[in-house]
Amino acid sequence: MAYEYEINDLAKEESWRMFRIIGELVEGFDGLSGVEPAVSIYGSARIVPGDELYRQTEEIAQRLGENGFSIITGGGPGVMEAANRGAAQAGVASIGLNIVLPEEQASNVYATHSITFRHFFVRKVMLVKYATAFVIMPGGLGTLDELTEILTLIQTHKIRPFPVLLFNSDYWKGFLDWLRISSLAGGFISEEDFNLLRVCDKTDDVIETICTWYKKQEIVGKKALSR
Repeated sequence: MAYEYEINDLAKEESWRMFRIIGELVEGFDGLSGVEPAVSIYGSARIVPGDELYRQTEEIAQRLGENGFSIITGGGPGVMEAANRGAAQAGVASIGLNIVLPEEQASNVYATHSITFRHFFVRKVMLVKYATAFVIMPGGLGTLDELTEILTLIQTHKIRPFPVLLFNSDYWKGFLDWLRISSLAGGFISEEDFNLLRVCDKTDDVIETICTWYKKQEIVGKKALSR
């Protein structure tokens, strides 16, 4: 009998977990509605102010903001803080989507719109859903996870082929070489998959690529509406 009670309790807990997940999704949809156009910026949580990568991220976010883009990050320190800081300086929505972790990740003070999630996959949905482009700064396992998920979503036509920009060719060279030498050579990916990516070393290139792509989409959209 005790075993049956444990099974029933587990089933109830799973049911309530489902409702909590739905609640997080609803909170995300409500909180982010209307932020478009937006750019999601990913990268290491371990860099500090004064680091060159911090400065570059801040500049990219500020200039994108000055061109009318909201900025979305994971809401934590490092690259996320730098991006939210740049967005705040530009006076646009500076969105931080934080996550509850065993070692608490504090929200950075530069996010003007902050939502905290318990589930990584809900947070990842929100980082992707409202973005017009993705800027991937150097980072660790979390950054690689987010990058490969974005590429998979585009490859499988689950989202539109938005720009995916890898910043700092020296950092990403090993990863791209591995993709070609191991994955491509083994037949696990196609040559066309590399067209999903663009590598940039200058902040100007990031801004120009995203703004040019977005303007082209606006023109296409207006032509479609006028038909």
